[in-house]
Amino acid sequence: MQAIRSILVVIEPDQLEGLALKRAQLIAGVTQSHLHLLVCEKRRDHSAALNDLAQELREEGYSVSTNQAWKDSLHQTIIAEQQAEGCGLIIKQHFPDNPLKKAILTPDDWKLLRFAPCPVLMTKTARPWTGGKILAAVDVGNNDGEHRSLHAGIISHAYDIAGLAKATLHVISAHPSPMLSSADPTFQLSETIEARYREACRTFQAEYGFSDEQLHIEEGPADVLIPRTAQKLDAVVTVIGTVARTGLSGALIGNTAEVVLDTLESDVLVLKPDEIIAHLEELVAQR
Repeated sequence: MQAIRSILVVIEPDQLEGLALKRAQLIAGVTQSHLHLLVCEKRRDHSAALNDLAQELREEGYSVSTNQAWKDSLHQTIIAEQQAEGCGLIIKQHFPDNPLKKAILTPDDWKLLRFAPCPVLMTKTARPWTGGKILAAVDVGNNDGEHRSLHAGIISHAYDIAGLAKATLHVISAHPSPMLSSADPTFQLSETIEARYREACRTFQAEYGFSDEQLHIEEGPADVLIPRTAQKLDAVVTVIGTVARTGLSGALIGNTAEVVLDTLESDVLVLKPDEIIAHLEELVAQR
């Protein structure tokens, strides 16, 4: 996160100084990142209000640019702007869809998480980050190259947030129950699962230097355990990654990230491995 030079802040037309901007100011205040403010609207002109907001921020010492744009859909507008401006992080306030609408249509925020070729911070709460707890969600049992790369990114970003917010870092890893993993012959016994995970955890702890108090190993599905642990810790930010793909286009779908987005009571930072980001950048370039 320290290397991010420019942040795309999605500004809500009717709430210019919302949660996304507050988080962007906190991050930019430490990293000296440029703030690019975007209003996604094609009907009303918000340029005057955007210019006033940008001027206020400049007077506070921030580097700021603004734009109002619309391209087919909300997530496509945001991603096109991110690519055009070279932003290394998107920050957007999350507004949950009602369950009926979600069952019929894929929510815009899910699409943004799937297709954005950079980290996305979804803001959900006005609680201050300072002095709080940051929860990094990893899958210690998966040790392939893609997951190792993703874990490194998750831990690095979580450390950065903990550093800039003077917060405490915690890590959650969910391991499968015997029922969930019975198809895998190496996972037939709960003792086998436990032993394998403990060994993986020891390796992980040694690599990243976590204490036993910081590392939370739970049995069960990640989409249940991550929100439960975040709530128990009263985490202010949850950092999560995703590697799964879906569809002929190879587009990314982060099932866990999407499912927990509405259930988490913290802000959510979603990361992807470099290879998938490169693939998504190619998809954007083809449009």
